[in-house]
Amino acid sequence: MGFTIAEKIIKAHLVEGKLEKGSDIGLRIDQTLTQDATGTMAYLEFEAMGVDRVKTERSVAYIDHNTLQTGFENADDHRFIGSIAKKHGIYFSRPGNGICHQVHLERFGIPGKTLIGSDSHTPTCGGIGMLAFGAGGMDVAVAMGGGAYHITMPKMVRINLTGKLRPYVSAKDVILEVLRIMSVKGGVGKIVEYGGEGVKTLSVPERATITNMGAELGASTSVFPSDEITKQFMIAQNRGEDFVEIKADEDAVYDEIINIDLSTLEPAAAMPHMPDNVKSIKEIGEIKVDQVLIGSCTNSSLRDMLRVAQMLKGKTVHPDVSLGIAPGSKQVFNMLAQCGALDDLIAAGARILECACGPCIGMGQSPNSKGVSLRTFNRNFEGRSGTADGQIYLVSPETAAASAVNGYLTDPTECDGYTEIKMPDKFYINDNMIVAPASVEDAKNVEILRGPNIKPFPKSDVLVDDITAPAVLKVEDNITTDHIMPAGAKILPYRSNIPYLSQFCFKQCDENFAENCKKAGKGIIIGGANYGQGSSREHAALVPLYLGIKAVITKSFARIHVANLINAGIIPLTFKNEADYDKISCNDELSLQGIKTAIENGDTQFVMTNKTTGDSITLNLDFAQRQRDMLIAGGLLNYTKLSSK
Repeated sequence: MGFTIAEKIIKAHLVEGKLEKGSDIGLRIDQTLTQDATGTMAYLEFEAMGVDRVKTERSVAYIDHNTLQTGFENADDHRFIGSIAKKHGIYFSRPGNGICHQVHLERFGIPGKTLIGSDSHTPTCGGIGMLAFGAGGMDVAVAMGGGAYHITMPKMVRINLTGKLRPYVSAKDVILEVLRIMSVKGGVGKIVEYGGEGVKTLSVPERATITNMGAELGASTSVFPSDEITKQFMIAQNRGEDFVEIKADEDAVYDEIINIDLSTLEPAAAMPHMPDNVKSIKEIGEIKVDQVLIGSCTNSSLRDMLRVAQMLKGKTVHPDVSLGIAPGSKQVFNMLAQCGALDDLIAAGARILECACGPCIGMGQSPNSKGVSLRTFNRNFEGRSGTADGQIYLVSPETAAASAVNGYLTDPTECDGYTEIKMPDKFYINDNMIVAPASVEDAKNVEILRGPNIKPFPKSDVLVDDITAPAVLKVEDNITTDHIMPAGAKILPYRSNIPYLSQFCFKQCDENFAENCKKAGKGIIIGGANYGQGSSREHAALVPLYLGIKAVITKSFARIHVANLINAGIIPLTFKNEADYDKISCNDELSLQGIKTAIENGDTQFVMTNKTTGDSITLNLDFAQRQRDMLIAGGLLNYTKLSSK
């Protein structure tokens, strides 16, 4: 029996466990990345481990999220990250150099290597055949220190692509179709692998768009083969020596196969407020548009920008539409300027934004009240744009450009003037905004620069055997990390200040949540299915830890968030019978008596008592042995310190 692409890379990097579906495995990590909204905490955690220099082949710290500097906080965080990168052997991508995933794809990603990043869209590099995972900052810190990255060995899904995309139908429409088929929960516990003759028709940027939004499936990661198209891309980036061919064996076995004929796809949109709420543009109809934003790590490549420039050339943005465009990297921005495409964008009336995440994480460009905003981004969760009642649609660059000109949602296949976008034989290379770390000898004299907004991360205690606490919050299905710990321009500057950040926790669900937690002293959260989907931000676990949350009980969890909870020492439990969710109300007193003993003994189920109603509720203890040890120790940091003794 042959191996899939993912299985080949896992096999080559396996340091703990076996290639058995559902088992705990540990992987050697070749590369890591962080961004500034999660990086400060990751580096504080790395410092706490006492490791002098990173052990990875390459670690890169990017500044791309908190680039709006309305006070000292963001600038101080950037200075801290820059100094710690210089001291500990980490490359530092300065503000303005671009979005982490776009830059890493261009300058650092290598087929066949492993990558984890403290951002859920790290699987973007699967577009060149990397096995790239989004992870919590603590997992990234451990990997930088030389530790293995642990996951449950996933199932393998093959998406077989045939045919070729029609003019003005794009890679974004491919991943929207996958989301329509699989849903935001359909990829949990799975690696999505693309193959078939249709793969050969897709450029690396198109592949990266698809793997990027695989995060919205809940998948562990997504990956394309590394082939001649990958090789051409890497040669054009002056990195041809890094190319390695990787493809699945002919007799590789998959747990699930999905067939998609690219030639049958139509332009589509994810409607408010979920990435899998997908309909074709024709089905949705000609709704009036207030705002169009083009960019983000999903659709900000040179290819995407050239397509938009070609569609806008000689035209003018509709007077009722605000159009913003953010190139994904300095390389893209430079090349747009050199070829004249930037002039076409500006002449059409586009507002050129910084090479950064910006509006995608609510950092500026919030739409008007109830405004319809078309975005080439990856998430349209309610309130994420910064406008509570904003109507956010996720679309392709082609749909965005056509709609910006017409003033209403437009099917781009109705447009004329289509020309093929050819990938350049050579990209413009200028890495002068990537700062190399100090040498081992010089690093001894580097001072770590800390601002007053940088506070220590909350510490967890060893697990006790009896936890009795109220249900301080009960929420529905598909709660995102944006619900738990919002982003946006007002909040992101405090990502390195957990005490201040805590006042915003679950504000969208219960404006009194933080206050109720403080009054109770400790608490338990009750959730529905797919709890914690979305961003990898470990703050969605660290802030509840700070507020005294001891356990979260749900119908099911999203992959990264459940790992972050365990890393923080918060017990994630699921209902054996989902109907038992209805047996708990907010403020019920819940008793987890004997929970430590059950976890120590390897029990797979545990009976909790609702002391308010008298109900006994059976919960699943679905943990690998390492996760049990981490929970008993009080989280990953405590566990790592104990393991190193």
